[in-house]
Amino acid sequence: MATGPRYRVAFRRRREGKTDYRQRQRLLRSRLPRAAVRMSAKNTYIQFIAYDETGDRVLAAANSRELTKLGWTASTGNLPAAYLTGYLAGLRAVKDGVEEAVLDIGLKTPVKGGNLFAALKGMLDAGVDIPHGEEVIPAEDRLAGKHISDDLEAMIEEVKSRMEAD
Repeated sequence: MATGPRYRVAFRRRREGKTDYRQRQRLLRSRLPRAAVRMSAKNTYIQFIAYDETGDRVLAAANSRELTKLGWTASTGNLPAAYLTGYLAGLRAVKDGVEEAVLDIGLKTPVKGGNLFAALKGMLDAGVDIPHGEEVIPAEDRLAGKHISDDLEAMIEEVKSRMEAD
């Protein structure tokens, strides 16, 4: 490792590969809440985060594991689950007064029609205004889960109706 009076150690989260500070700065300059979408192999995590000098504040959040309480029996790591998680987070954000936000995908590589953009579509359908390009949104049949199972579409509608009732 380099040493000497001119060597500057990078921030810890940059060294660990967790934060791109240039991208974070661009998102914060918008002065809008960030819709942070984080994916794992089995789950989707979404938070609406507002900047504060003392530390970021989470305004609303949703996790794909919460879908099981609403009647979701399929995997929580697939594209329809990401859409429903985005929808749930969007409903909570609208309820808490968030009208618009910017999408924060972190260090993930954006893929057209991927799970990140399925979550974005869910937030848009819930009523949150997020700038985006229409070409990245997955097709309706993929959001409905037709590529997985024929009876998944009915389950999606049932879960959405339970979300709106809460």
